[in-house]
Amino acid sequence: MNGVHLVTDRGLCRGRSLEEVVLAAVRGGAASVQLREKDLATRPFVEEAARLKALLAPWKVPLIINDRLDVALAVGAEGVHVGQQDMPCATVRRLLPGAIIGLSVETWEDVVRAQDEPVDYLGVSPVFATPTKTDTRGAWGLEGLARIRAYSRHPLVAIGGVNRETIAAVAQAGAHGAAVVSAICSAEDPEKACGELVRLFRS
Repeated sequence: MNGVHLVTDRGLCRGRSLEEVVLAAVRGGAASVQLREKDLATRPFVEEAARLKALLAPWKVPLIINDRLDVALAVGAEGVHVGQQDMPCATVRRLLPGAIIGLSVETWEDVVRAQDEPVDYLGVSPVFATPTKTDTRGAWGLEGLARIRAYSRHPLVAIGGVNRETIAAVAQAGAHGAAVVSAICSAEDPEKACGELVRLFRS
């Protein structure tokens, strides 16, 4: 899970279609796309996921579904990202044996428990306070991210307040990847914004 990863938020796309923003991000170098839909019913969620899966296939960019294992199974998504209150990771792994599985960690207890979880990466959430992550227990900060990096056996993907001003520091603190929402979705030019984030993350 190295690189910059787009996490979708249709409400931040400034009137553009989700497909338009996703395609621009991929052209800008996004390493994966995580489809996050908190309020969408199952059928439109599956239909949207199927459209994005087809859009991403020629680019060989994986589609990761946030929370919804059923949607991931329905469209053959490459991965699923779960939170602490979602289906247990061992069950997800049994149902999706070859998938990319991510797990959000919001407390140090989460990090410790995650050592034994069959996941591919930890989503460190949030690194910085952000309006797109309102249901968490406080921000980790760069010191918290570095502490997790020193302890955890899993690759880390940082999320929350990651933008052009913070992304280089996130990489220096030990994140293998950075998940970005508003800095791409709300950008005037999402392709250019993603490309710059990729460059800064690698610098």
